Amino acid sequence: MKYIPVMVQRLASSRRSVYLIFISAAAIILGIPVPPPAISATERYIRVEASMYRFSPEQIFVSPGERVTIELVATDVKHGLYLDDYGLSLEAEPGQPARETFVATRPGVYRLRCSVPCGNLHPFMLGKLQIGPNLALLRGSLLGAMAIIIALFPRSAPQMSRQKHFPNGTD
Repeated sequence: MKYIPVMVQRLASSRRSVYLIFISAAAIILGIPVPPPAISATERYIRVEASMYRFSPEQIFVSPGERVTIELVATDVKHGLYLDDYGLSLEAEPGQPARETFVATRPGVYRLRCSVPCGNLHPFMLGKLQIGPNLALLRGSLLGAMAIIIALFPRSAPQMSRQKHFPNGTD
């Protein structure tokens, strides 16, 4: 190490500091607790139309604490709607909509599935209910951006030849 110029040692030291900063930032991003949902007393009415192999709208966004009423309307044949993790289940026939109300208490992303066989592509009749912001996506995006920045940071200091600094070959 006594042959390495001081400038290269400082660069290596600063590189370690940058990595330490990025590792600390990643720990903070992953460790920040999710804020408790703000309970709001708002009511939300959502009409979901079910037709051959699709829900409309396919994605539903609600805030935590909202009282949500879902009305399922079948436009062609009998359809069902099952909301994962909430146990909400509806069945509707053409001309006979079904309605159910629940309180969106658990932030996250949940699947809507058709619970009544309606044809060959029935297993692919899916939708999505998102309650609150998608924090997993936000955290993943931040960590990905940090990984890209680290990858672009130079990995090693430029190698200096001994001949350049010691032309005689002496120490």
